[in-house]
Amino acid sequence: MKKTINVSNQGASLDTGRRNFLKLSGIGLAMAGLALVGCNDDDMMIDNGGNGFDLGKGDVGVLNYAYALEQLEADFYILVVFIFYPGISSLEREILTDLYHHEVIHRDFFKAAISGATSNVLPTLEFQYPNVNFNDRNSVLATAKALEDTGVAAYNGAGKYITTPDYLVIAGKIVSVEARHAAAIRNLINPGSADFSGDDVIDANGLDVAKEPKDIVMAAGGFIKTPFTWKERNIG
Repeated sequence: MKKTINVSNQGASLDTGRRNFLKLSGIGLAMAGLALVGCNDDDMMIDNGGNGFDLGKGDVGVLNYAYALEQLEADFYILVVFIFYPGISSLEREILTDLYHHEVIHRDFFKAAISGATSNVLPTLEFQYPNVNFNDRNSVLATAKALEDTGVAAYNGAGKYITTPDYLVIAGKIVSVEARHAAAIRNLINPGSADFSGDDVIDANGLDVAKEPKDIVMAAGGFIKTPFTWKERNIG
């Protein structure tokens, strides 16, 4: 049996009235009264033998996977804006603050969407940043670049596993914002260059890189302390 939920941004606590370098409208439309169709009852939690949370089957698994990555990005930017690195410019402060707002919205959107469709909701994860110096500009921006590039490749690679059209539409809207993030960070690192769409992320056909979930989890695994599996995609 499917459930239908409505996700609204009513009562959102973020300051979305300010002028954003990267407009919130792309995500606002994803949250403003869009009806999402829940997953089938068989797209539920699978027995993981006590080895941590399993993301689940079907669309639930994909949504939990995206939620895990959005939790990571939100957590990172929360730490970035809590105490900005010394010498940060006003432009860098504005961009990083915008990215923080966006990622928190992404995270909370996925939590609401999954919670309304199934009881198999990924719990709040714990993260670690052993090689990141949050007081150093180069370290922060290099990590932001890695996370944003990984996020884009993750959505691109997971899209083919989504079966519900509404979810695919939302994924497309969010990955477009993630790509804007990646371009903005790349331009901060190397202003005025072609790095915003470098050959390392854009292939010969002019398409963004897509990576399988297993490769993404391996790349991001060093940041994630809380173990989880995704048996359907051979992770864990």
